[in-house]
Amino acid sequence: MHVGMTTIFQNTNQIEDNIVYRNELRLAEMAEPLGFESIWGVEHHFTDYTMCPDPLQFLTYMAGKTEKIKLGTMVVVLPWHDPMRVAEQISMLDNISNGRTILGLGRGAGRVEFDAFRQDMADSRPRFIESAECVLGGLEKGYCEYSGEFVQQPKALIRPAPFKSFRGRTYAAAVSPESIDIMAKLGIGLLVIPQKPWVQVEKEIAEYNETYERLNGEKPPAPVMAGWTMCNSDKDAAYQMARKYIGGYWQTVLDHYNFDTGHLKGQKGYEYYGKFAENMDKSGVDSAIEFFMELQTWGTPDDCYEKIVANAERIGAEAYLGIFSYAGMPWEEAERNMISFSEKVMPRLQAKNKTGNISWAA
Repeated sequence: MHVGMTTIFQNTNQIEDNIVYRNELRLAEMAEPLGFESIWGVEHHFTDYTMCPDPLQFLTYMAGKTEKIKLGTMVVVLPWHDPMRVAEQISMLDNISNGRTILGLGRGAGRVEFDAFRQDMADSRPRFIESAECVLGGLEKGYCEYSGEFVQQPKALIRPAPFKSFRGRTYAAAVSPESIDIMAKLGIGLLVIPQKPWVQVEKEIAEYNETYERLNGEKPPAPVMAGWTMCNSDKDAAYQMARKYIGGYWQTVLDHYNFDTGHLKGQKGYEYYGKFAENMDKSGVDSAIEFFMELQTWGTPDDCYEKIVANAERIGAEAYLGIFSYAGMPWEEAERNMISFSEKVMPRLQAKNKTGNISWAA
């Protein structure tokens, strides 16, 4: 199994942003020496939830700091960008890193971000589809040309030119069932960021695989699976830390997206997200935190290994991306967490046989 790490640049402690960057970059620079096989950046804007407005810029920095580790976006939110510029940035990163880019795409769900970018959330799905078609088509052809409702791009070359295909190394974060057909038609894999019961994820992945094969005549790339991770040899300490920090992270999700207010219930294209508020009204915030914790990876090294393997086998995932620093966790604890995982869990995961349906993970 391929094992990567993700850094999210969260600043819930209200310290100087520059200090957060110094420490998060230090963790990212530890990844390759510790044996991680990829580094991923997450795009968000305007709040302390995640302070990485340009994951491609972050990964370009990491390309210069590393030699062989893969560089993944989790994700580039296409509706917020000019697709021509995105195609150029992706190709530039891939040229700089000599083909190490793993491309993750998404459409966004934060109203604070859509409002500040002066965009209507109701347009995000068709805007995403047009942008994705423009970008992905351009990366295969070497030029972008598109005529749609939202994207109007006259033919223009991508320079530096893409030098190898992005098919098989492009993913999308899909949460709503309506997104599955869209991603399958685009011919891209799924990036699973745990937010819903694994039995539901398993069902949706099976539907996606069937749809992808029917539309493309081949099997899809194996899913990529992320997880908020807390690894500690002391089981009780692991639970307490997970409750504090993974639970604390869930509260930052609610603060950023306002899932618990029901504001997305009637929002076109986001009906699925509106169900979060209904579920929390029924179960309460504490139950929601416990539910979110159970979706993530925490416990002793054996617990972490067994949970990752069990969930990966359910959905056919061949890559795990651990998030080790979040929700105001002290930097020393984040470093301990990451090192403990790299020494006691990661080698066992990497030793597992691959099916070969994720070509970039070797």
